[in-house]
Amino acid sequence: MITKTRFFDILFSAIGLIVLFPFLLLIAILIKINSNGPAIFKQQRVGKNNKDFTIYKFRTMFIHNETSQLLTIGSNDKRITRIGYYLRKYQLDELPQLLNVLTGQMSFVGPRPEVRKYVNLYTDEQKKILLVTPGITDWASLKYTQENDLLASAKNPEQFYIEEIMPAKILLNQRYIQSKNLRSYFAIIFRTIFGMNK
Repeated sequence: MITKTRFFDILFSAIGLIVLFPFLLLIAILIKINSNGPAIFKQQRVGKNNKDFTIYKFRTMFIHNETSQLLTIGSNDKRITRIGYYLRKYQLDELPQLLNVLTGQMSFVGPRPEVRKYVNLYTDEQKKILLVTPGITDWASLKYTQENDLLASAKNPEQFYIEEIMPAKILLNQRYIQSKNLRSYFAIIFRTIFGMNK
């Protein structure tokens, strides 16, 4: 049985892919013109029930640099291409995830899917967020819009992420799951679209 949120996921992602197709194609062309390599970046993330899946994004880094470091440090990370800077700034690099939503691997709203390296550090209690479908946006994404700059100012970015940012984001996701409903689904989408931080 399809839930209400899944119904809207399918509806909105299908409409989005159809309506935005010319725009998505234009972005792909600009990426190819700007640097060598594929327009789409694929990465393994951890999804519902602790199962890996392939997430899709527009490539924003030079090839051979995407996996050299999992965290993006600051807005001027030298690995980021010129077009990639703008795609990240306006979160346009996330648009290919509409396909992940359409296929049911992701939802529009839910905990952002993490890479296996960091999920392996979760406590048993934190792993409960893996019981729901991951999303394109969530309360944590809205609160930590400047995450890259926070990491850039840290002496040890990865340690700061693991000890400070990651637990805080998981806590926000745990609270969301406890009160998950259609109202919060649309509230998060609305705030994401209009750039409203919680």
